[in-house]
Amino acid sequence: MREIRKINISQPSLGKDEWEALKEPLTTGWVTQGPKVAEFEKRFAEIHNVRHAVAATSCTTALHLALAALGIRSSEEVIVPAFTWVATANVVEYVGAKPVFCDIERDTYNIDVSQMEKHITSRTRAVIPVHLFGLCADMDPLSEICRTRNIHIVEDAACAAGASYKNKKAGTLGDIGCFSFHPRKIITTGEGGMCTTNNSGLSDRLFCLRNHGASLSEEERHKGASPYVLPDFNVLGFNYRMTDLQGAIGLVQLRKLSSFIDQRRHRAQWYREQLKDIAWLKTPTVTAGYEHTYQSFVCYMDEHKAPLTRNEFMELMHSRGISTRPGTHAVHMLGYYADKYGLKPEDYPVSRDCYLYTVALPLHNRMTEEDYQYVVRKIKEVSK
Repeated sequence: MREIRKINISQPSLGKDEWEALKEPLTTGWVTQGPKVAEFEKRFAEIHNVRHAVAATSCTTALHLALAALGIRSSEEVIVPAFTWVATANVVEYVGAKPVFCDIERDTYNIDVSQMEKHITSRTRAVIPVHLFGLCADMDPLSEICRTRNIHIVEDAACAAGASYKNKKAGTLGDIGCFSFHPRKIITTGEGGMCTTNNSGLSDRLFCLRNHGASLSEEERHKGASPYVLPDFNVLGFNYRMTDLQGAIGLVQLRKLSSFIDQRRHRAQWYREQLKDIAWLKTPTVTAGYEHTYQSFVCYMDEHKAPLTRNEFMELMHSRGISTRPGTHAVHMLGYYADKYGLKPEDYPVSRDCYLYTVALPLHNRMTEEDYQYVVRKIKEVSK
């Protein structure tokens, strides 16, 4: 009888501790943004060695808040990598600015800083480097380019909680960092996001904007001398508040972040060793000085050497109970952006190729030793 397992591409690691953590906000009745969110923000900032953390409903809304706090507006431009989740570009559209795409490095899947300068114009106000799959972008040369031209840096660290670059944590490498707690990320609050910054002025604007533009948070008003007096609203804001239910779960998940990352790094190294002799499958590489968190284990398939195409490989793995996915989008090939800006696949050829030939293998904290053995065994069978 043929062996079949069911292995998800990703699965959140949640259990009794998270269940127990929900009791307090449910019992007290404080389930919207409140003390648990504040505690979560404080602890997240401590772990990432940053002064301020501001929770949001998702990384997408965190990125939107970041651009709004920086005052990015219509007629201005923001550079984004062409190979990323669509939200990185979408938030630029939300503020009325124009996303200007830049190709990526084939080895790291991150923005190719050597190509960035040719995309800078007099209208360039910001760049959003993405720390894709848990590996930080090459921030030193990027930061130097931005410093000399007065260009803001917003880190899309959706995949990079706990990652670091040259002993500096993701979220401290630009003006504002933005993280995701979606269930496919290493730690989760269901949906949820976080902005980080060392700039107190930006932090104040982020806090204000995520709460409708209110001059005072609900918790501050509720605990103040005059809780019946409504706050003032001097700016146009958004309702991007995280709930205390999510904050309570997030606090438990944060305690597990380090161990989750250690497990992922161990498994990533094991995958490398097991798959090193498969000539058509290139596993992720990490340069010295980078701390990869392996939110995803993304490989590059050489279809000239492989016995089948990338899509045929994913279909075969699916038939064996193994979930795989393409790395992510080539955003310039998506209908909205291709049509609006007249873009062609060949305009950003490395991003195009990575969209067509990358494949993410299952790697998460709910997988067992037998699961990993099974994945490798089925991949090796392809080459026989």
